Amino acid sequence: MSDISLVMTFSLVLLALYLSYKDKIGLEKELMISSIRAIVQLTLIGFVLTYVFHWNNYGLTTLILLLMVYNAAAVASKRGQGIYHILRISFASLLASLVVTLGSLLLFGAVNYQPSEVIPIGGMIVGNSMIAAGLVFNSLKEKFQQRREEVEIKLCLGVKPKEASLTIIRDTIKTAMLPTVDSMKTLGIVQLPGMMTGLILAGLPPTAAIKYQIMVAFMLTGAVAITTFLTSYWTYKSFFNEFEQLRQL
Repeated sequence: MSDISLVMTFSLVLLALYLSYKDKIGLEKELMISSIRAIVQLTLIGFVLTYVFHWNNYGLTTLILLLMVYNAAAVASKRGQGIYHILRISFASLLASLVVTLGSLLLFGAVNYQPSEVIPIGGMIVGNSMIAAGLVFNSLKEKFQQRREEVEIKLCLGVKPKEASLTIIRDTIKTAMLPTVDSMKTLGIVQLPGMMTGLILAGLPPTAAIKYQIMVAFMLTGAVAITTFLTSYWTYKSFFNEFEQLRQL
């Protein structure tokens, strides 16, 4: 791809900006900031990864993964502003998801602990987990606001906070996991995902690229499941005070 072709693709972002402005959606500022950040961050990470891959240092690789988790946690926690200990919950959930998922892949021999393998894989795990966590935080806030009276009635009847929140928690988990489930259903029929497409464009036979994509699909499903369950069951507690009463949102 030439530099001119790359620049021309920005017209698609301009289209999104126009549609947002025309219908008064209000996403123009976020779209511009996100586009600029994507360009700057990807350019910088391109140079950084060139050196990291060359050094092949375990400590540096681990540090980069932790920085990924922290940044993702900070972004996801913005969807849950006002929730107690939101950044701590977000970071712990994303880190647990990364450790379990990436650890399983290493244990199974699917990947090796080399920066050229674990950093891209880790980025996919953390990125999808971040989106799931954001959906959980947003959904919990909305549902606790909408169903506040229902929860308070249950509490008055002597039900513990966890039992009073169980329906909300289950609905939230389902909401956060559905995009991943739907994505799995359409693999190979509606969409050829990024990793598979990239490998095919790089010259790998489609049958070989499929193996990697299947691994990624299973990996992301596990990561999202871990994240949604952990964030849901940790976050609901923040909606109650030490007297097991609902906080004011």
